[in-house]
Amino acid sequence: MEVCKTEIQGFLISYSIIQQKMEKLTNKEEQIMHVLWQLKKAFVKEVVAALPKPKPHYNTISTIIRKMEEKGFVKHQAFGNTHQYFPAISIEQYRKTYMQKTIHHYFDDSYKNVVSFFAKEEKISIEELKEIIKLIEKQSKK
Repeated sequence: MEVCKTEIQGFLISYSIIQQKMEKLTNKEEQIMHVLWQLKKAFVKEVVAALPKPKPHYNTISTIIRKMEEKGFVKHQAFGNTHQYFPAISIEQYRKTYMQKTIHHYFDDSYKNVVSFFAKEEKISIEELKEIIKLIEKQSKK
């Protein structure tokens, strides 16, 4: 279990995330999460303003954010009748979980298969491969 921390108005808030129960975000939810990761905390109107055109309706975004809160991706702080939302998980936690799941489901748990896929698709250069090798060698020396 990982502990995530965020600061809201000078208060440090800690909460736990159990990665195994993390659901996949829809495309729209991911788009909203990217806004929240960028802004750190936001009211629904600020999220709507940060989204690309055509702007979705306020109520649509509000409903999606509440569903994301039920899934454990978002938390809120109440200010009277309005809520300020903030990410309950970091982008790094989300990336790690879904990269691991993608590699497991589509590449037979093989990072070699991942790199081979990108090489065959010509999505990775020789220079990038050399950089990856250097990173691996550096990590193995630790």
